[in-house]
Amino acid sequence: MRAILVGVKTRDRTEKDLKYSLQELEGLVEALNGKTLGKLYQNRPVPDPATYIGRGKAKQLKELAEGIEADTIVFDAELTPVQITNIENITDTKVLDRTDLILSIFSERAKTRQAKLQVELATLQHQLPRVYGQKGKALSRIGGGMKTRGAGEKLGEIKVRTIKDRIARIKKELEYIKKQRYQQRKWRNKNPDIFRVALIGYTSAGKSSLLNRLTKRETFISEQLFATLDTKTSYMVFPDINKKIVITDTVGFVSDMPQEIMEAFMATLEEVEEADLILHVVDISDENWTEKVESVDSILKKIKVHTKPQVLVLNKIDMVIPSPEYLEDSDATMLSGDRESVIISTKEGWNLDRLHEVLKKYAVQKETIPAS
Repeated sequence: MRAILVGVKTRDRTEKDLKYSLQELEGLVEALNGKTLGKLYQNRPVPDPATYIGRGKAKQLKELAEGIEADTIVFDAELTPVQITNIENITDTKVLDRTDLILSIFSERAKTRQAKLQVELATLQHQLPRVYGQKGKALSRIGGGMKTRGAGEKLGEIKVRTIKDRIARIKKELEYIKKQRYQQRKWRNKNPDIFRVALIGYTSAGKSSLLNRLTKRETFISEQLFATLDTKTSYMVFPDINKKIVITDTVGFVSDMPQEIMEAFMATLEEVEEADLILHVVDISDENWTEKVESVDSILKKIKVHTKPQVLVLNKIDMVIPSPEYLEDSDATMLSGDRESVIISTKEGWNLDRLHEVLKKYAVQKETIPAS
C-alpha cells in the first residue's frame, strides 16, 4: 500500500487532535506493511456530504496521487458509501476510511476461531450499508438497456440478504463460544485461591511484554499497532500468600474505536468485566500518553467497568530516564494524580518488584471482602 492520508479540521476538532489522529493513522498503515507517501489537510466547518472534502479538493487529491504514484487514499474518518464512491470516481484511486483500515489489520492478525468470527462480523456490519452504493460500479456490468437498474437493485437485495444471513449465523456461533468461555470463567470464579487480573491499555503500550515478564510465558511481541488480537491468559503464583494470579491480556485500543469493532470484540472485554483488578498499561514515553489514558478510560466507562479496582502501570520509563536511580516514590503520584500507579520498565525489569507487591496487596484484600 502506497498511501495518502487525508484529515479534515472541523469546528469540533482542534489542530492538535487532527495531527495526533493522523500520526496514529500512519501507524495503522504501517501495521499493514504500507507506506505513507503524503498527507493532505483541510479546514472546513463540516464535512462535505458528497465527497467529505469537496469536489475541488478531491481533484487536487487526484493530482497528488498521480504525482507521487499513490495507490490508496486513507481518510481519518468514517465515510458514507456515497462519499467513497464519489471520491473513487474523481481520483481513480482506491479509498479506505479509518474503520476499513482497522478491520484489514484485524483480518490479517486474527488467529483463533473466535477472533476470526468477530472480525468477519465487524466487516460485514461495516459493509452492509455500502452494498447499494456499489451498484454503480460493481453491478453496472450486468448489462445495458432498460433492465439494468432493476437487475442491479435485485442483485443488491440478494447481497443484503446473504450478508444478513451470514451475520445471523456468526452471532449464533459466537454466542455458543461465549457460553463456553462463561463456563470456564465460572470455574475459575469458584476457586477462592485465584485472583483475576486484566491487562488493558492502548495498543503498543507493552501489555504483551508485561504478561511475558510477570508470568514468564512467551507471546508474540511487535511494536506495530494491534500486533496481537486474541485474548491471552497465563498465571503467576505467590506461595507466601497461597494465591494464583490469573492474568489476561486483552486487545489494545485506539481513539475513536469504530462501533462495529467495539461490538465485535465485546467478548474480549468480558475478561475485564470478570477481573478482580485492572492493570491499565501506559506507554509513558509517548508524548500523547495522557490523551490515550483518557481514550481508554472512556471505553471502560462504556462497558461499565470503570469502578473496578484499577492501577495505572506507567511503562517504558527506560525511554525517559537513563537508570532506575532517578525513580522516586513521588514520581508516580506526580504523573497520575489521585490514581494509584506504578512506574516500571518491562524491558529492563525496573520496579517490577513494586508491581508484585501491588498485586499481592489486592489479592490479600480480596479475601477480606465478603462475596456479593
